[in-house]
Amino acid sequence: MRYKKILAAIILSIIFCGCKASGLLSADENDFTKYVDTFIGTAKTTTISGLRHGTGTEQNAQVQPAVTVPFAMTNWTPQTQSTERKCIASYYYMDSIITGFRGSHWLSGSCSQDYGSMTVMPVFGKLVCTSSNRGSKFSHSNEISTPYYYSVKLDEYNINAEMTSTTRCGIFKFTFENAGDAHIILNPNSDKGEGFIKILPDQNEVVGYNPVYRLYQGWGKSAGFSGYFVARLEKKVDLYGVYSNDKLLANETTIKKEHGIGAFLSFNVKKGEQIILKVGTSFVSIEQARKNLDAEIPGYNFESTKEKLKDTWNSLLSKIEVEGDNKNDIVKFYTAMYHSFQQPRIYNDVDGQYPRFDGNAQIDTIKDGNYYCDFSLWDTFRALHPLYNIIAPKQNAEIVKSLLIKAKAGGWLPIFPLWNSYTSEMIGDHAIAVIAEAYIKGVIDLTEEDYKLLKHNANETPSSYEDYKDGKGRRALTSYLKYGYIPVEDSVKEAFHDNEQVSRTLEYAYDDFALSQIAKKMGKEDDYIYYLKRSKNYRNVFDTSVNNVNARHMDGTFVKNFSRDKECTYITEGTPWQYNWFVPQDVKGLINEMGGEVSFNKELDDFFAAGQYWHGNEPSHQIAYLYNYSGQPWKTQKIIADI
Repeated sequence: MRYKKILAAIILSIIFCGCKASGLLSADENDFTKYVDTFIGTAKTTTISGLRHGTGTEQNAQVQPAVTVPFAMTNWTPQTQSTERKCIASYYYMDSIITGFRGSHWLSGSCSQDYGSMTVMPVFGKLVCTSSNRGSKFSHSNEISTPYYYSVKLDEYNINAEMTSTTRCGIFKFTFENAGDAHIILNPNSDKGEGFIKILPDQNEVVGYNPVYRLYQGWGKSAGFSGYFVARLEKKVDLYGVYSNDKLLANETTIKKEHGIGAFLSFNVKKGEQIILKVGTSFVSIEQARKNLDAEIPGYNFESTKEKLKDTWNSLLSKIEVEGDNKNDIVKFYTAMYHSFQQPRIYNDVDGQYPRFDGNAQIDTIKDGNYYCDFSLWDTFRALHPLYNIIAPKQNAEIVKSLLIKAKAGGWLPIFPLWNSYTSEMIGDHAIAVIAEAYIKGVIDLTEEDYKLLKHNANETPSSYEDYKDGKGRRALTSYLKYGYIPVEDSVKEAFHDNEQVSRTLEYAYDDFALSQIAKKMGKEDDYIYYLKRSKNYRNVFDTSVNNVNARHMDGTFVKNFSRDKECTYITEGTPWQYNWFVPQDVKGLINEMGGEVSFNKELDDFFAAGQYWHGNEPSHQIAYLYNYSGQPWKTQKIIADI
């Protein structure tokens, strides 16, 4: 019931309740996509908390105006940034030049990296291939961007470019307003000079791949697979070739393992002529990408593909109907809902094949449903998967099953699985929380084998240091089990985020609570009591002398020179004051630690008055709701309205 009440509060707070929408849906009652503004989040923040606390790319939501199926393997986006470097999204609203249209695997909203991507770009007149030279100026007034369709006029070339997509494929329509020489450039976006591309003139195809490399744990290692693509044209090519940077090789069909490579296809077009190009993608092979293309876009009917995707989004968005008179609020809501369905992504092909988890270059097949990866679990366990359990339970059941498949393949439940590999990027062990949420609510069932995998993560550390270093298992679990907290002397070197001992302790305690609830439902009373006791470990880092969580030494003493409102090494992406409230499993216990409701509410009042709340970062997200537990729910209502 606690979970249900919290989720009800969350949902009721974000659905703008009030009068029936005053004609806002009257133009087309079934078209919810017109309330999605895909450009929201593609420029720097203007919010007070974002400007105060965020730096660099943290001041940008790091989302893309993606044309995509919900949970799609590949998202299609205009490209103003031509790299796959960390923390660089493909598109920023303030950029003025488009260099192509990308089949992207960017983790929406993240500071990670794109991978296995490819780009298509039409040009007119002189053949210019490299992304640094071929770009075209454009105007936002000539852009149309929706979840199901994107178009823009490329001013330099007088070309109107349009795109739409399916789960694994994209289709483009390029209209050349001038008669003459037209070209389409295709390239794998390999920053390492590792890509491959080949033209198959007899088949009117271009095929290629872009090898995937890991980030965070195992940084720079091969992920054991590539992003493969097959591009096919309706119009016969007049001239073709490949290139490496500025070196053009006419009539050559293949190039690989050089920097800045790609292929060009040239045509003589009439004024107003349209060229349709479609692209299939896969993480398994070129042949599988071709199968996906044949299955999902068998012809060249751009409009039919577009309308199917529009229907898909409307079917999803209509699951929550918003009431209210403020159109801006409704746009914010449906845009956020659109963003919420871009990860995790489907990894398997139409026949179920996918690269086995953990980078070992083997292929598995899922026979029922889909296999997913790209889990930003530190971010998404808090509210996203709970939302999926309500409005997309079938998909979330497959998502949870995918986490268990990874654990069986690699031996450990993943902490933060990206590019189909272990990463241990962020802290916590929140796959357990996601699984518990689905299990307690009856979305999934768990077997004894599944339960053993969860306990394995909670109780054991890899016997091989290399496995641990590679990202398997909870970070600093040995210290956590020994002391009931992670002392500052344990610097947690084998993690992309090192130190952060207090935050880790708090989040492990929550995950232990989640596991206790699984044990309780499965009738494992001893385990339930054991993990419930461990869930109280948050008390071990609560320093009553400062009425706040604080770092602790091995000898039990707390760190001196404490500043609750300053970022520090033992806290993850925030301040001790922001993390002071992360005890969602035992709010009443936290209230008691702080001296009761009066003291607790005073602390909350001071926290918000000091401007410490940062909605742009996850550890703050549950704080506004805490007044509901401390006898002053009207303050929650006020703060939520302000947020």
